[in-house]
Amino acid sequence: MGFRRWSTYRLATAAGAFTNTIFGLIKAYITIGAIGAAGGTLGGYDAVTGATYAWLAQALLAPVNVFGWQELALRIRTGDISIDLARPVDPQLAFMAADLGRAAYSFIPRGAPPLLVGALVTGLALPATPLPYLLAALSLLLAVMVSFSCLWLMNLTAFWLLDLRGVTTLYMVACTFLSGMVVPIHWFPEWLATAAAWTPFPSLIQTPIDVITARAEGTDALMLIGTQALWLSGLIIAGRLVFRTGAKRLVVQGG
Repeated sequence: MGFRRWSTYRLATAAGAFTNTIFGLIKAYITIGAIGAAGGTLGGYDAVTGATYAWLAQALLAPVNVFGWQELALRIRTGDISIDLARPVDPQLAFMAADLGRAAYSFIPRGAPPLLVGALVTGLALPATPLPYLLAALSLLLAVMVSFSCLWLMNLTAFWLLDLRGVTTLYMVACTFLSGMVVPIHWFPEWLATAAAWTPFPSLIQTPIDVITARAEGTDALMLIGTQALWLSGLIIAGRLVFRTGAKRLVVQGG
């Protein structure tokens, strides 16, 4: 149902793909310029691998949903969450299933155009063997689910807060920067990279890109995927506990 819902917005999808591609061009050439100014390599990236990172980050932006959603928070504020509580399905699992459908739809129409343009304009440094792509498929699935779980917790603050703009802004800033969406985390100073590693955000962008480009191979790739799985498990459990706590204090007036 999530796939069907999002597939109806074809013009919005086309506009999003165009925007992602334009920003991909900007980011790729800024990245190439930064690497050139650093002497040809920076944090293990040369011009082509740096541009590849920029294009992949743009391709993953929509499926992983870095910028978030507030549907659950709005349903809590309006009282519509009472309908979800009355349904014979688990709300968390139902919302997650819908989000997986959204991600599945947006993967090709939103992700493919930036990669095609990147291949033509700057070139892409991608592995020639199938294993990194198989591991990357699993990593990307976990990234989507980790992102959903983070956003689920952010939306649940609506049980206690009347206005989520502050929380949403803080989340978007932290997620965009610490996920590796702007620049690779490998470029961070050591203290900031360590701080990022203590958050789930690198599992959204940096980890899938490291796996698909074979920067992390073999045991290293499995360890990154294992880290994603651990974050997912912890976030799902936290989401269930917070939702249960919030639902106990929920008061819906009228009707």
